[in-house]
Amino acid sequence: MGEAQAQARHQQKVEELCAAAIRALAGEADLHFRGRRLHRGRRVLPLFAPHLHPSLEADDFTSFRGAADGLALRLARSDAALHRRLAPADPVERLVFDLLEQIRVEATPPVGMPGVAHNLRHRFAQWSLAFHRSGLTESARGILLYTVAQVCRARVTGEPVLEETEDLMETTRGAIVPAFGHDLAALRRHRDDQRAYARPALAIAHRVARMVQSADDERGTQPAGDEPDDRTALARFMDLDDAAGEAGFPLAAAGRSRVLDASDDGYRVFTRAYDRELEAAARVRRPLLRERRERLDRRIAAQGVNLARLARELKALLAAPQRDDWDAGQEEGYVDGRRLAQLVASPAERRLFRIERREPIAQCLLTFLIDCSGSMKQHIEPVAMLVDVLARALEMAGVATEILGFTTGAWNGGRALRDWRRAGRPAHPGRLNEVCHIVFKAADTPWRRARPAIAALLEPLLFREGIDGEALDWACARMAGRPEERRLLLVVSDGCPMDGATQLANDPHYLEQHLRDVVQRHEQAGRVAIYGVGVGLDLSPYYGRSQALDLSAPPGNGVFREIVAMLAGHARR
Repeated sequence: MGEAQAQARHQQKVEELCAAAIRALAGEADLHFRGRRLHRGRRVLPLFAPHLHPSLEADDFTSFRGAADGLALRLARSDAALHRRLAPADPVERLVFDLLEQIRVEATPPVGMPGVAHNLRHRFAQWSLAFHRSGLTESARGILLYTVAQVCRARVTGEPVLEETEDLMETTRGAIVPAFGHDLAALRRHRDDQRAYARPALAIAHRVARMVQSADDERGTQPAGDEPDDRTALARFMDLDDAAGEAGFPLAAAGRSRVLDASDDGYRVFTRAYDRELEAAARVRRPLLRERRERLDRRIAAQGVNLARLARELKALLAAPQRDDWDAGQEEGYVDGRRLAQLVASPAERRLFRIERREPIAQCLLTFLIDCSGSMKQHIEPVAMLVDVLARALEMAGVATEILGFTTGAWNGGRALRDWRRAGRPAHPGRLNEVCHIVFKAADTPWRRARPAIAALLEPLLFREGIDGEALDWACARMAGRPEERRLLLVVSDGCPMDGATQLANDPHYLEQHLRDVVQRHEQAGRVAIYGVGVGLDLSPYYGRSQALDLSAPPGNGVFREIVAMLAGHARR
């Protein structure tokens, strides 16, 4: 047995044991792990809190038991509907509010179960040590969030803070405790009443979010490149970008950009000198394209997708009946003047009429816009399979399709960033990277001719960062020049817009807000219907029409049914 297979079996065994413990303590029979996430039936459950997700590589079995006990207590003691109604929209506020609710349910372990109390303490201590030893407490944002977690848990549970980091967070604790004092006392006083507990929890979450924003604003005034960006690493420990949406999928971040709000001329681009539009097939050598096309074809064939049925469903959904011709020789309908002579020659002849023949014809263009940022690299094979099958089925249904992608020409700014530095680093320069827009299949190119270019999606060197708002504008501009009456745009992405150089020189939400503004502008214009297809992510903060998909396994008929249902549901509305 290989090492990877042995590790997978060990992971499965640990998850089965933990799931059994959660079912017993929570009193629910349909709980299980899939893809390292807890599910109730087929629905993935929220992450709840950052310390509830240990890993085999870094944690012991007691940590897994502690996380299982914490999950079970959350399910048994927390009203999920009430928590969802009260939860704030801001990602940092939501993170703190979720963490405080988890602390509440863990504060009073079941009577007569000292092992549960020990497991909970052990797991939180292990997570705290991992957070500290990763170096995240060295940043202003990291030490603030860490101190809030330690102080609030100590106040609610009555247990001491972690001894190893007590001196490290003394200054931060001294700064926040006076401001939080009344609310901290209220947390402990109301820990048995979820609704009453939520009031001080929300107050603390709001204050922490303001402190984090102030720390980000101070950091934003520093020259780019002087301090490493810790947001991605911090998210691994604090789930900053992974709060669960209503469907159980993580919810995309959605903050306001102070820089964009204060700008008189709106969204800015420092330079467009290095922006490019590329043909995908020209970026990959032909032998590699053939190899990747063959691999894609094998994977698609193995899924057994009912292509003919999918094409029929899409045609019924996207095509509209139009007059195609006349059927003559009918016994009723419109009088056919060409057959009146038959009435004289044969008075008994009744087939003197004609009726309109109406056929469903799709005057429709559907464009796929694929996020080719670095995080999508791990999902791109199922995404390529999904898009390829849909493009083929849509062509069979008579719908024109276009497959586009977007990335950047460099990591962390590239030549645009260097030009900005040479210009003296003017404040709030706007976008600081080289956008790269890619055409995998043009609308006039048949699917059969575009097959090799679609396989270029599997080229790993394409994936860098993502400027979603500008890519969406570009895709809509291409669609505007087409003759089709109906235009649909499906944006396939696994996260929020991301470019490190742009965020450091402006603020963390600059690209996110621009994307929301672009979507709103095109929706109000009404010329293009825009859909967000989230790969393991709920994109509803950006797109009014959205669907989150689980592509941890290759897409089968169920995934395509979800896409059709999304299009059908919004078409009815």
